[in-house]
Amino acid sequence: MKTGSIKGVKLLKSALTFALCYIAFMLFVLLMIVINNPQGWREYFIEDYSRFLSLCVCVLLLFYIVFYYFYFEDKEFLSQAKNAFLIFSLMTVSVLICYLMGRFVSVFARPMALMALLALFLFNRRQAILLNFVFSLLIFVIDTYTDNFASSGAGLAALPGMAESGVQAEVYFSLMLGFVCGTFAVLTAGNVKTRGGMLLLGTFVSIPTVIVILLLELPAFNILAKSNWIAYIASAGYGILGCFLSSALTLCFLPLLEFVFNRLTVFRLRELTSANVPLIKRLRTEAPGTFNHSLIVAQLAESCAIAIGENAELARAAAYYHDVGKLKQPDCFTENQSDYNIHDELTPELSADIIRSHATDGYELLMAARLPKEIADVAREHHGTLPIKFFYDKAMRLSGGDANIKDYSYLGPTPHSKTAAIIMIADASEAAARTLRERTPENVERMVRSVIEERMDLDQFVDCDITMRELTTIKETIVDALSGVHHHRVKYPSIRFNRAKEVVKEEPGESDEK
Repeated sequence: MKTGSIKGVKLLKSALTFALCYIAFMLFVLLMIVINNPQGWREYFIEDYSRFLSLCVCVLLLFYIVFYYFYFEDKEFLSQAKNAFLIFSLMTVSVLICYLMGRFVSVFARPMALMALLALFLFNRRQAILLNFVFSLLIFVIDTYTDNFASSGAGLAALPGMAESGVQAEVYFSLMLGFVCGTFAVLTAGNVKTRGGMLLLGTFVSIPTVIVILLLELPAFNILAKSNWIAYIASAGYGILGCFLSSALTLCFLPLLEFVFNRLTVFRLRELTSANVPLIKRLRTEAPGTFNHSLIVAQLAESCAIAIGENAELARAAAYYHDVGKLKQPDCFTENQSDYNIHDELTPELSADIIRSHATDGYELLMAARLPKEIADVAREHHGTLPIKFFYDKAMRLSGGDANIKDYSYLGPTPHSKTAAIIMIADASEAAARTLRERTPENVERMVRSVIEERMDLDQFVDCDITMRELTTIKETIVDALSGVHHHRVKYPSIRFNRAKEVVKEEPGESDEK
């Protein structure tokens, strides 16, 4: 089956998933209507059935907008049916919580930024803004065509001067707060990297929220009426509560959504680089040389990602795990060997097969451990289809020039992301830097440039959208970093002191850290 046909089938499955999610969502709204008015819901569907039909059509159009946005902007995302279910889950949970808070507490206590924050950390900023826009309209449509506030005393109905507006005021106020709170949260939370910062975010989001509440209530506000002041302070307090609820509930739901849908967030990426992760523990104890190499590659990859505007946390985490496949046979790799080299006893064909298998072994190991596919893909792609030069040269000498280069090359695929390309370059550069006798900036620059040019000549970057400008930036960043990491040190004087600080004997000189 052709690749296009496979993608077409996946998109069809995703479209069917969206359709099923729409049906499930309308059943949820139907249940919400029944619970909201247990005595009069039959009359609602008999006498005002047109309102429910309008609700169904409006919700369908909003789901349609979401589907076609992803269809044109990110078909790869849409081709996975679980992503459609994830969007549906976010919408449903957010609507449910907002319904409960609006009905039993106050319309201002609704966590209107919840959907935006979850979408921001699970997807990206652009998608979060779109989904927040759709979510705000969804809340507005549900409030308009159902009786969410009909039997509730929460919200603005108790405010003097609002009797003529009644329920409609709450509906439109909620819509406005959804746009403002969600959009401001997305724009503000971009640099949040810690869970404490997430809680602090509620404070920042509450500032424009309180301002909006003041402006919305201003037409009905009577400065001389004490009841107006009490009502306004209560509304502002509920608005602040809704902002903090958005932050707190985001922290509560994110770990569950990360695990169930295997999604990457900045919080999970940082957790994956913790020393307590089982694979990191194994790498540190079973392959210490590979572990130390991975730490340096992680530093290089993180610096390069920052320099070209990529996800630095993802680059760092992927670098930690890029060589995890070496756990299968750690003693077969130079950095984990002492004086004995097992490859001296093996044929070059077998040695090459062991070396190149660590890429696919790493992918399988990471997928089996349920780590995100983005990290597993880097483990499989970071050598692309490059030849294993040492064993190819050995085979050529042993066979008299009769060796097939494909038998001594990695199986690929080539990097499909900028992160994989960064780690491919950083991995080779760090290893090559160890072979330099003099690690001057000039020598390091020459070496890194050679690494990049060789991979360009072998078409290793054709499947990722990395540019020449970005490759130049990566080269300069790695040169600066490696020149600093592999610096020279002066020697200690060859003497040793006792406790009285008297010279007792001379000994071989050691490096003095500088």
